[in-house]
Amino acid sequence: MKLTSNPLTDKQLYAAMQQGDKKAFDTLFIKYYAMLCAYAQSFVSFEDAEEVVQDIMLWMWENRKTNDIESSLHHYLFRAVKNKCFTLINRNSLRFQIVSILTPEIQGIFEDPDFYILEELTQKVEKAILNLPESYRIAFEMHRFQNKTYQDIATELNVSSKTIDYRIQQALKQLRTELKDYLPLLLFLASAQ
Repeated sequence: MKLTSNPLTDKQLYAAMQQGDKKAFDTLFIKYYAMLCAYAQSFVSFEDAEEVVQDIMLWMWENRKTNDIESSLHHYLFRAVKNKCFTLINRNSLRFQIVSILTPEIQGIFEDPDFYILEELTQKVEKAILNLPESYRIAFEMHRFQNKTYQDIATELNVSSKTIDYRIQQALKQLRTELKDYLPLLLFLASAQ
């Protein structure tokens, strides 16, 4: 990349980065890092914000040859950070919900061999949610963990509420299939609320 007196646009820098130009990537990183961290901090802690932004930027570099950005780079990066923050919030929320349901029910938990089954269940549920296609996962997490209505989610994601309904139903179907061996335990825990 040859630097001139006119700064290169994001589109030009991204195109150069896709060709393997590390300086173009460094320029984009420096340009957006502080802004993205500040934005992420509106959702998560400072440490988590930095990690989220670093993960997004690293992913962008590692996938530069296969990732085509249709919108503006600015819009893409801010949306990616927001989605990753929501994923982190939802993962932490799921852990908190599972712990808050289980804690009053079992006082001698660490002495109980079933504790390890519950730990495995938590990991299986988290993994199953992470394995959902991104559009299903986002709709599911917004509905289940942020208590948003289908219409609220549809408005935020700029799709119809029928699309959100379909995504959530498909997510539930996939979760039921993936967690079928754990359904009796999940039903027991849900009824304990």
